[in-house]
Amino acid sequence: MQPPVSGAGVRLREPGPGLSFDVDRLCEFLRTRLPELRPPLQVSLFEGGQSNPTYLLRDAALARWVLRRKPPGKLLPSAHAVDREYRVMSALAGSEVPVPRMRVLCTDESVIGTAFYVMDWVDGRILWDPRLPGMQPAERGAVFDEMNRVIAALHRVDVHAAGLDDYGRPGQYVQRQIARWSQQYRASQTEPLEAMEQLMRWLPEHVPPGDEVSIVHGDFRLDNLIFHPGEPRVLAVLDWELSTLGHPLADFAYHCMAWRLGPGQFRGIAGADLAQLGIPTEADYVAAYCRRTGRAEVPAEQWEFFIAFNMFRLAAILQGVLARALQGNAASAQALEAGSRARPLAEAAWEQVRRIGTS
Repeated sequence: MQPPVSGAGVRLREPGPGLSFDVDRLCEFLRTRLPELRPPLQVSLFEGGQSNPTYLLRDAALARWVLRRKPPGKLLPSAHAVDREYRVMSALAGSEVPVPRMRVLCTDESVIGTAFYVMDWVDGRILWDPRLPGMQPAERGAVFDEMNRVIAALHRVDVHAAGLDDYGRPGQYVQRQIARWSQQYRASQTEPLEAMEQLMRWLPEHVPPGDEVSIVHGDFRLDNLIFHPGEPRVLAVLDWELSTLGHPLADFAYHCMAWRLGPGQFRGIAGADLAQLGIPTEADYVAAYCRRTGRAEVPAEQWEFFIAFNMFRLAAILQGVLARALQGNAASAQALEAGSRARPLAEAAWEQVRRIGTS
């Protein structure tokens, strides 16, 4: 079966062993929940994701939907919560944060082997390289400004009005995240990483004072956004697996790691000629976010801590990717290569701590 035609930037392949399922069983389940569906279904796996496998569904009338599921096999505690993704995107429908329309949530593992949800297909562009090759400087600037607008809008969402008061524990987000990712790292450790050991000792003792609570995405970056086919406008924010209630600056600092990391580390823009490309500097980008969220400024020491914390967090995530790749149940063929970045990223995080000067 040939992969269906898809939007710009989308890469598809046939689901391999461990990631395939009974398509007829799925079709039977969906027919009563998606009345417009016209059997049979064709299924392709999206490339690029490292966590929850994501599939494109296409029926006989060429209608398209997207299915996102928990991966098969042994999973880390609390990870891959597709029901939470479904809930937060449903809650954000109609807000200033663009999300796909949610259609079906299924927690019955007998259907395809794991829990899943189905959402509408959003036709647009997925941009993988933050240097945005092929664009003019003004176009690049507009794309970055739109990303800034959307993450600021997310952090301005009224948690109570959205019905998400119980979406996470309010307060001490950073402390809980350090503990959680230390635990997840331990559960997926494949070799000793001295930098991670140092980070797990240092970070809990140096969390800056002050706390705030908003909805946080947890993985807000360029390739988790769908842009309009011809405009610098975000049509949908994807991959809400790590979303919760948390500190907005910690979430924003994760997004801003792109300025600190090179392309070989994790799709970063460090070392690029930003002025020539038309991409704002980190300082200008942070200032734009502060204007949009009504924040006077971000204290330098707090900001640098959040950068180090997020490098540690990403290293722990990539360690999980590596462990799943070695077990053979990762969502992407590139998972092993991505997971191998855990060590250099942990070392970069420890260097960031050393630069803070309080180690």
